[in-house]
Amino acid sequence: MEAWLQSLLTTLALPEYGLSTVFVVALISATLLPLGSEPAVFGLLKLNPDLFWPAILVATAGNTIGGAISWAMGYGAERAYEHFTHKHVEARALKWLERFGARACLLSWLPIVGDPLCAVAGWLRLPFWPCVLYMAIGKFARYLVMTSALLWWFPGRL
Repeated sequence: MEAWLQSLLTTLALPEYGLSTVFVVALISATLLPLGSEPAVFGLLKLNPDLFWPAILVATAGNTIGGAISWAMGYGAERAYEHFTHKHVEARALKWLERFGARACLLSWLPIVGDPLCAVAGWLRLPFWPCVLYMAIGKFARYLVMTSALLWWFPGRL
C-alpha cells in the first residue's frame, strides 16, 4: 500500500505533471481566501498540453470541494449565530437566494461573489448535495471556457 501511495504521489508531483498542485490551488481558491486557480491550470497546460481534460477535471474537483467546505462553514456559522443570539437573520439577498435555492450555486464560479455564495447557501441550510452538484456544473463550465480561451489567446508552448 505504501509503495502504491508513493508511486501515486510521485506521478502527481511537480514539475512533471502538477495535477496535485492544481487540485490544492483550486481547493484553496474556492474558500474565502483571495487566490485564483486559473493561472495554475493555464501554466500546467502550457507545460503539458496533453493534460487538458485531467487538469480541467482536477481543478473542478478541487474547486467544488472548496465550495463544499465554504458551504459547511456557512452552515456552522449560522448554527452558532442562532445558538448565541436566538435570532434569525432576514435580508433581501438571503430572500433571493432562498427563492432560487440550490440552483443559485450555479453562480459559484463568479469572481468576488461566488465563494461567499457557497457559504451563504450553507447559512441558509440549502440542501448540501444539490448545492454541490450545481457548484460542480458552474465551476466545470468556468474552467472549460476560461482555459480554452486562454489557450486560444496564447497558443504554443512556453
